[in-house]
Amino acid sequence: MTNYSKLLLSLILSGSTNCFAQTALPLPANLQETYAKGTRSHNGGPGKNYWQNYADYTIRVTFNPESRYLNGIVSVDYTNNSPDTLNQVDFKLYPNLYKKGAIRNMPVLPEDITDGVQIQQLSINKQAQNEKQWMIDGTNMTVKTSAIAPKQSIHFDIAYAYILNKTSHIRTGQVDSGAFFIAYFFPRIAVYDDIDGWNQQHYQGIQEFYNDFCHFNAEITVPGDYEVWATGDLKNANQVYTDKFSKRLSNAAESDTVTDIITAPDIKAGNITANKTANTWKFEADSVTDLAFAISNHYLWKSSSLVVDPKTRRRTRVDAVFNPDHKGYFEVINYARKTVEAMSYKFPKWPYPYPHETVFDGLDQMEYPMMVNDAPYDKTDDDIELTDHEIFHTMFPFYMGVNETKYGWMDEGWATIGEWLISSVIDPKITDLYAINNYENFAGTENDPPIITLSTLQDGMAYQNNSYPKPALGYLYVKDMLGDTLFTKALHYYISQWHGKHPMPFDFFNCINTGSGINLNWFWKSWFFDNGVPDQAISKVSNLKNRYTVTITNIGTKPVPVDLTIFYNDGSTQLLHQSIACWKNGNKTVTLGFTAKKVVQKLVLGTGYDADVDKEDNVWMAH
Repeated sequence: MTNYSKLLLSLILSGSTNCFAQTALPLPANLQETYAKGTRSHNGGPGKNYWQNYADYTIRVTFNPESRYLNGIVSVDYTNNSPDTLNQVDFKLYPNLYKKGAIRNMPVLPEDITDGVQIQQLSINKQAQNEKQWMIDGTNMTVKTSAIAPKQSIHFDIAYAYILNKTSHIRTGQVDSGAFFIAYFFPRIAVYDDIDGWNQQHYQGIQEFYNDFCHFNAEITVPGDYEVWATGDLKNANQVYTDKFSKRLSNAAESDTVTDIITAPDIKAGNITANKTANTWKFEADSVTDLAFAISNHYLWKSSSLVVDPKTRRRTRVDAVFNPDHKGYFEVINYARKTVEAMSYKFPKWPYPYPHETVFDGLDQMEYPMMVNDAPYDKTDDDIELTDHEIFHTMFPFYMGVNETKYGWMDEGWATIGEWLISSVIDPKITDLYAINNYENFAGTENDPPIITLSTLQDGMAYQNNSYPKPALGYLYVKDMLGDTLFTKALHYYISQWHGKHPMPFDFFNCINTGSGINLNWFWKSWFFDNGVPDQAISKVSNLKNRYTVTITNIGTKPVPVDLTIFYNDGSTQLLHQSIACWKNGNKTVTLGFTAKKVVQKLVLGTGYDADVDKEDNVWMAH
């Protein structure tokens, strides 16, 4: 972020009694109930009665690259930690997005329409069930059960199969004839929480996911010439790789330099994997919200690692796995490694939580625990911004288990500000901020509802702006106002309270208030809840003996920092800055003053960080 000249910092910490200090955020009735039940607290943390259910999965699947047929068995032990007795368990069948007749808000080509997930057998506590015990509706499957009392567990075994999509790549599918990214590939138990009970929102394509933190053991069987990368730790590297490649992988996990685990000559020579018709790859992951895997028989693999926690010396291995025809991907390992480093030491300045991160050369722009599926680009800037954006999602929604389906801004907004701040660390020449112009073009229109609007009620530019640039700007403005130290303290309070859990929007707002020690409801309300637009103007300039007084008027209702650039005739510039704190008293004007020691040419209001729907009144020319 640009280093601004900080003015009026005392405004942040003083004036605690103002017209906004006791602003109450509009709280829906169903969310009010969480405080009454004691599952949430007004200081932002989990309440004394907070709970969440838990599942332990064993997944055994076989995938045929030629037919794209995936079949397997999911065994899961599910524990009811809620205070409710459950008489059903809801599952998610995400591949049914491609099922004939499914309701979708993303296009699927006719050749990718399938019969969906076929449930071949379902057992409860080792007792086979008939088809009358379950009902499939779109991407939801409801299974009738005997009563599951609080603290009791139930066991499911589900045999199933489906055909993976060849094209219509929506976060998963075939990449080329020898590469596949396979996600959302197993029946998984939906979230049952203290807000909605069972999460019965259908997956339709645009809005994303909400899953519980679980334990996974996965066994993935593929033809012998394929390698597999997945969420979790590879438990049998010595069995699926020949010695040379197993040792390279082991060495990469301890090396700060980049290791070429699989090179072009290696691909040509073969002898990478165990010489079998098929190999079974075993992975284990704990306390993650999902498990995805990718396979290829012709991809290169670069790897490195770094210390992410200086206290424990814990390391994270970073991988880039890619088609050698995509020349820009040869540098992705460096972008990925620098992203993990920046996240650990700069922003959010929290040790990277997982043992590895794999960037896979796919056909999308999507994140999964310990994996990202990133399309190749021709421009370096695009490769960097995509890499850091998707890896930043590791914190939101995977370390912080937010409900992306309802609150897209709680994860995409953070990945966007992460992209803005980390891209310039990787390459200082990157200064453009993704999607701000989109927000300015649509602000104040019918396609500009408040950020707090449920993501399930939005699509198109409304969904895009409210998930990405608008919340990212809000986070950025608060960061600027609090300063890096206090903002980091507040953000760490939020992370420490909710990692491994399911925060709702008001948990976030209250955590930042509590963690910073400052009631920011005046800003949360105006930026996240209210309608309106950001619009500032230079409304008056006076000059008395080179002492300039400049009046800035907030024409709109969205508070934005005041950034005034003074352009002198000799080509030099000077920036005057005030954070959003200058608007917290409800005032409509702010006055800036400066003494000009050189001839002033013009004044320009706003920077690339300051959204403004009308920039015509942002320039004053000296006469």
